[in-house]
Formats: sequence, structure tokens, C-alpha cells
Amino acid sequence: MWDKTVSGADAAVQDIFDGAVLMLGGFGLCGIPENCIAALLRKGVRDLTCISNNAGVDDFGIGLMLQTRQVRKMIASYVGENAEFERQLLTGELEVDLIPQGTLAERIRAGGAGIPAFFTPAGYGTEVAAGKETRQFGDKMYVMELGLTADFAIVKAWKGDTAGNLIYRHTSRNFNPMMAAAGKITIAEVEELVPAGQLDPNQIHTPGVYVQRIFQGTAYEKRIEQRTVQKA
Repeated sequence: MWDKTVSGADAAVQDIFDGAVLMLGGFGLCGIPENCIAALLRKGVRDLTCISNNAGVDDFGIGLMLQTRQVRKMIASYVGENAEFERQLLTGELEVDLIPQGTLAERIRAGGAGIPAFFTPAGYGTEVAAGKETRQFGDKMYVMELGLTADFAIVKAWKGDTAGNLIYRHTSRNFNPMMAAAGKITIAEVEELVPAGQLDPNQIHTPGVYVQRIFQGTAYEKRIEQRTVQKA
């Protein structure tokens, strides 16, 4: 069976080029590809278009690449935890396409399934629909949205095997699986890498056919985006 392992994050991202379109998995700070983001910082690749549910926070996740001005455009849904993102948006330094969260998820899923476009009622009558085709189905108006793909999809899974099969845990399943299908090249970092054949086929979320490179990551911080506690 084809062994898709690479030596680490730096080898995994070595051919990501200036101006590339990247999908980066995760939901908030859960299930983000921390090791690959660190490798992209070391590599210094620039003018990136990043497709992600969110933009991390100022000192973690994609927020680190915003600090180093490596991102030219963000295509995202929720960006409210990142002051540097806000500053770059308001000063015109960063191009931003804000998309309703369900629409973003479906645009990525559609791209991975080879569906060029679909209609959704979300955003009709708002700025989201500006310049887009609209159509009535029944008694409701819909907006046409295009499927999304990327030059590279960078995802993070809990466990994977050397053939690229992946298992995610909990909230990390929100965007990682659909992004894995929508990248021309998909890079997976995993907390635990096992030989092919050791994963229960019934538990696999992303089949290895979608993954081109895989490695076992290290030192995951697993940050909490906002901590709310109750006084005793």
C-alpha cells in the first residue's frame, strides 16, 4: 500500500508557493494544523489566500501569519477574536470575504464533490448577495454560491495511518473532513500515526484517497479561545 508519510511539517509544506490558495482546517482553535502553520511561518511564503472558518487569535493559529503579513486575503466566517485581523481589515491591508458559516461549509463541500455552484437562501437581501445571481424556488429567493477549492488543503486529525486514512475527534470534524476533499494537494498532520491496516475501517472519516502527505505532529497546545469560569 502506498506510504504517504513525510518526515515532518517542513517537508509537508515545502512546495507551497507565494500566492497559493490554502484551506486550513479547524473550528475556532480546535483541530487546527498547528505544526504546518509553524512551518509556513518558517518558510516565509507570502501573498496567501487562506480559507478557514476563522482567523485564529493574535498569537495563535492563522493569527500568527497575519502578524507576519503572509496573508493577502482571508475567506472566513468568524473573525471576532483577532485584533490584528480587525486592524488590517480596517486599514485596507487585508482583503476579506466574510461568508455565512453554513454557506462556507457547503461551498467547501461542494468544491470537494465537484459541484461548481448551488443555491442557498442564506444572505439573500443582504450585502452577501451583492453581485451574485439570485433565483426564486417556490415562494423563497435564493442566492447562487460557487464551490470552493484550494491549491493545498491543510488538515489536522486525531489519528491517521500511513496510507492517509484519517479519524477526527469531536469539533475538529466541522471543517477538516470537507477541506480534505477540496484540496488539489491535501496535507494531514495527526496526533498519532499508525501503520496502514490498523484503523477500523468503520471509524475512518477521510479515506486516504484524498490525502497526499501525512505526518505525526508534535507538541500540540490545544488552546481555548475564550475561557469563561464561574466564581465559587
